[in-house]
Amino acid sequence: MNAPNAPALGGIRATGAVVRRRLSALARAELLLLGRNRSAVLIALLVPLSLPITVRPAIAQFDLKGKGLNIGILMLTAAIGFSFLFAVYTSLVSAYVARREELVLKRLRTGELSDSEILAGTALPAVCLGLAQALVLTVGCTVLLHAGAPAAPYLTLLGLVLGLLTSAALAALTAAFTRTTESAQVTALPLVFVSMLGSGIAVPADALPDRVAKAGELLPLSPAVRLVRAGWTGELSADQTLVTVLTALAWTVVAVFAVRRWFRWEPRR
Repeated sequence: MNAPNAPALGGIRATGAVVRRRLSALARAELLLLGRNRSAVLIALLVPLSLPITVRPAIAQFDLKGKGLNIGILMLTAAIGFSFLFAVYTSLVSAYVARREELVLKRLRTGELSDSEILAGTALPAVCLGLAQALVLTVGCTVLLHAGAPAAPYLTLLGLVLGLLTSAALAALTAAFTRTTESAQVTALPLVFVSMLGSGIAVPADALPDRVAKAGELLPLSPAVRLVRAGWTGELSADQTLVTVLTALAWTVVAVFAVRRWFRWEPRR
């Protein structure tokens, strides 16, 4: 009775192996192209590491102890938030637009790769870079800035995953409305500035007026940043965590739907 199912199961495994092989090959090619773009590499690597240092004097002025925080936790949150924005989001906007203008995406679509595989394979190097940066920054802030042990590390891990996914999806969406490689940095700026100011990255949410802070919670990257911080402070209840996760998933779903509808695979003529 079980014999007829064996080929099907084998086919599923083969299909999964083929998809992984395709994504791996595409990611390696994208990594080589990324390595040749020195400006993009410098922005992706140095900005998330340097910006938290520049905002430290402003963060230090807040009443941290009164809110159960310390400079290490806020610097850690800011650093990971900057990784979302620069290592993943802005670098991927440029990558998607550049590959489209160079007709790389169009050529890839003529092969066996699906649209999802093309977008995911292109995003993998930036997402892995963002993850690696986040892990290094977590260790650095914990050891050097005495951020302390996380109260709920699973929340930080969940925030990292959601932040990386949302950043990649938003990058593809932004690329859909970006005409040239030169304008990629300009079209990415609105989300960067809004997120820095309203998502608790450059400015702690506790320092914002209540109405502004409430509105900021609805921004695309706010749920991920909030989860990363809550992993150290344990400040979110089960209900608040559920709402935060659902908000992040909603943004990701909306971005994916918009990408499927409006993403452009060929240059605009």
